[in-house]
Amino acid sequence: MKAIAFTRPLPIEAEDSLVELELPQPEFGPRDLLVNVRAVSGNPVDTKVRGARHQGSASENTGKPRILGWDAAGVVVEKGAAVTGFKVGDEVYYAGALDRPGSNAEYQAVDERLVGRKPKSIGFAEAAALPLTSITAWELLFDRLGIGEGESGASLLVSGAAGGVGSILVQLARRLTGLTVIGTASRPETVEWVTQMGAHSVIDHTQPIAAQVNALGVPAVKYIASLTATARNFAQLVEVLAPQGKIGLIDDPQTLDVVPLKRKAASLHWEFMFARSMWQTADMGEQGRLLNRVAELVDRGELRSTQTQTFSPINVENLKKAHVLAESGKAIGKVTLSGF
Repeated sequence: MKAIAFTRPLPIEAEDSLVELELPQPEFGPRDLLVNVRAVSGNPVDTKVRGARHQGSASENTGKPRILGWDAAGVVVEKGAAVTGFKVGDEVYYAGALDRPGSNAEYQAVDERLVGRKPKSIGFAEAAALPLTSITAWELLFDRLGIGEGESGASLLVSGAAGGVGSILVQLARRLTGLTVIGTASRPETVEWVTQMGAHSVIDHTQPIAAQVNALGVPAVKYIASLTATARNFAQLVEVLAPQGKIGLIDDPQTLDVVPLKRKAASLHWEFMFARSMWQTADMGEQGRLLNRVAELVDRGELRSTQTQTFSPINVENLKKAHVLAESGKAIGKVTLSGF
């Protein structure tokens, strides 16, 4: 099968930062699906692993090819003997597991518990934009921050709302809760995008945050989803957070002084969507179930794909473009790739 991998950490501009290979089809276990990948999307995790920053593992420098990619939509072509939820021919979408080969290949083996049925109303490329960010946003809102569906009477501040996770998180919060949703964005095009996603208000994270929120006259900010630049913005986020509030984050600050949270009896929550698969938790199947719920919401017209660009085919040149966009920090929504 055709696959695109990296063999050693290099800047994306380097000629062999990503390479095309011919590899055997992956072996699959009793609970695995073998999926013919039709579309993928780019995520910051791809650039972190390629740059050997993620997990701090020396194994990234061995020269052994590693297939990146943690978003896919495709068709089940074979399945393990213990699979119960899918059949050959099913259209599926998923993010997969960080410690297994990724989706930048014609075929991928993935645990059925991490897989959802692709939304019927959209194509493979639009669907591939959704899994990783939907799982991250859903777990952050409802599992980590503990927000209840239908909850109201407070505000949710989404810092970095125009990116991949922010684009779906704003939609989920607006559709499934009664919270006042405030997004942050700093450019006219990102402000417009966050507004389209459903934010009640958009403020500029390059300006003092608390003063802007106070000027809105909204309910107290009980919840904050900090999706990028947490270290830079943390003092301001603590300032605007209501007493006994909750901050959830997904990025990787080198250090973070959480002591200021004490005077507000506030709490900090980490979201890492690969934790369930990495540790084989008893509730791994929640990821498949929430992807099915997202698909239902998409098919009912309550959520939209966050795809903003699509490159075709899936090859080294186009994957490099996706990595450059992810590393720029200026991507809006999600970039997808379709067709080998």
